[in-house]
Amino acid sequence: YSFCTLLNFGMPNYSRKPMVTAKAAHAKVADLRCHFKNTFETANVIQGMKLRKAQQYYRQVLAKTRCVPFRRYAGKVGRTAQAKEWGLTKGRWPRKSVIAMISLLKNAEANAIQKGLAPKKMTVAHVQVDQ
Repeated sequence: YSFCTLLNFGMPNYSRKPMVTAKAAHAKVADLRCHFKNTFETANVIQGMKLRKAQQYYRQVLAKTRCVPFRRYAGKVGRTAQAKEWGLTKGRWPRKSVIAMISLLKNAEANAIQKGLAPKKMTVAHVQVDQ
């Protein structure tokens, strides 16, 4: 089972806390029924991206027009030309992990709206995937 945390702020047991809690939103999901290694690579690729750009990227991965680059867990991963965008050769299109991350981004967006933050200005500051 995988455990993903996105914009991991505000709760006492998180690994990273924001400098200004009023300007941060967080989302968390537990006990995902998808592979840890795929979810790890899928989550880490959006770190530092704007929220809308990350959502668009995941939609393109589902359409197989862009791939998720595999950096750490790249053993026996096939090569694809789409990974050139990231300066790599190995990549995949992990459907279940991408769908889980899309729902996590949607949850983070809803939490930001609830706090009165602008989702268009949000960036993914911290992503953590635990096994």
